[in-house]
Amino acid sequence: MPDTVPTYLLSDLASRVGGRLLGDANLSVSSLNTLDASESGQLSFLANKKYVSRLATTRATAVLVAEEYAENLPCAAIIVTDPYLAFAQLTKLFDWRAPCSPYIDQSASISISSSISTDVFISPGVVIGDNVVVESGVYIGANSVIGNNCVIARNTRLEAGVVLYDNVRIGEDCLIHSSVILGGDGFGFAPTKDGWVKIHQLGGVRIGRDVEIGAGTTIDRGALDHTYIHDGVKLDNQIQIAHNVVIGEQTAIAGCTAIAGSTRIGSRCTIAGLSGIVGHLTVADNTHVTAMTLISKSVTEPGQVLSSGTGQELHRDWKKNVVRFKQLNQMAKRITTLEQQVKNFSSEG
Repeated sequence: MPDTVPTYLLSDLASRVGGRLLGDANLSVSSLNTLDASESGQLSFLANKKYVSRLATTRATAVLVAEEYAENLPCAAIIVTDPYLAFAQLTKLFDWRAPCSPYIDQSASISISSSISTDVFISPGVVIGDNVVVESGVYIGANSVIGNNCVIARNTRLEAGVVLYDNVRIGEDCLIHSSVILGGDGFGFAPTKDGWVKIHQLGGVRIGRDVEIGAGTTIDRGALDHTYIHDGVKLDNQIQIAHNVVIGEQTAIAGCTAIAGSTRIGSRCTIAGLSGIVGHLTVADNTHVTAMTLISKSVTEPGQVLSSGTGQELHRDWKKNVVRFKQLNQMAKRITTLEQQVKNFSSEG
């Protein structure tokens, strides 16, 4: 955590987001907040028009707003095309994570065969195996374990308690949150009459650049080839990605989603929370999956929005509908019979 709170002139913030400043350029901002909770010295934003009435009562020093809301504001403003994007860009300035500074704790265990850059931060209790490469600007949090033959590229950050099995490679500028496990065995077994024979997982995991992986997420190593997470992918907490999955560039996946083995997900997809994708499928680019959806067959046409499951309803109605659901097959047969009878009657008439 930085020792002092960063403070920025409003003119500087406007310049950073390419915005037009309305008000005193020398006003200072030391943090960000919502319209309702903001105080003097804070910058807020309006990204959803349903909150426009709150502009009139905000106590923020300044707000990020689109041109259409620039009049009659009670404070200074930075006019931008996309206030939410501008807010996202400025959050980096106020992040609680301190910049990486050179430090290797004496309690860290590092193999002499590994190549460690001189400007990395390695926290207490870290274990680094054989033939590991840790490049410039990397931060490794406390009690993380890096297996043999791993590579962690420039400016990537591993929070506390991350585990990399052998043969995992992570690209530049990634953020890996606590309790992430990369490279555990995929779920592969051959059935016999006497039980299961393990299929040893011989591949690795390859993570591209600018990837973020949320806390508790697990990504299995490939059976023969690798599991691939390509550039710009964003993964939420507690996601399971099985062996030999490929996830295309800039795809975002929300929490508690599970993806079975050998499925290929395209670029720029969004997959909402609690979704499931079965194995050996292909999901086309720009596919958008809503919450709690099961994808059970390949998606070949790009740009589709997919949903499954049932919506919320009162419990008493749900119980009745469950009974009706069990009767669907019988009802369908009766409807088919009735349609045939009507057809026969019409032809006879």
